[in-house]
Amino acid sequence: MVEIRKRRSFEAGHARKFLLIVDESQEVESALYYAAARIAHSSGTLVMLYVIEPQDFQHWAGVKQVQIDEETIKAKALFRMFKRKLGLAGFDVIPCEEVIRKGQKPEQILSVIADDEDIAILVLGAAIDQKGPGPLVSALAAGRLAGTFPIPITIVPGNLALEDIKALA
Repeated sequence: MVEIRKRRSFEAGHARKFLLIVDESQEVESALYYAAARIAHSSGTLVMLYVIEPQDFQHWAGVKQVQIDEETIKAKALFRMFKRKLGLAGFDVIPCEEVIRKGQKPEQILSVIADDEDIAILVLGAAIDQKGPGPLVSALAAGRLAGTFPIPITIVPGNLALEDIKALA
């Protein structure tokens, strides 16, 4: 388990950060807008994290590197797209950081939190389909880590409209 340092987001020289896990799921947008609205009302920075999960290429190192390169390009495109969406929604002044990590999502999320003592809140979007809230919400918020997670987790319903999110945040 990664050692988590004390949070320092409200100490001098520090600022609160909201961690958003970026992927291609629909529910990410709800979480994005909620985090941005909270930052607009209370200050802070949005940290967008994209995790490149390992594929099983055993003896194909060249193929593995191509996959990492392609995922990195995809991550940067998603970052640009989400920044554009923030601008279109009136959140163009929200400070953003971009982080790309390689590994399993739960472990990388904990690692990013451990590395940055200003990250104070993880914001996740809950899927709206019949399969459940989504694998990340299930793993972090309802799974084995829920009671011992080092920071609060905010779960935003994936079906909320932008106006509703702005009113709630």
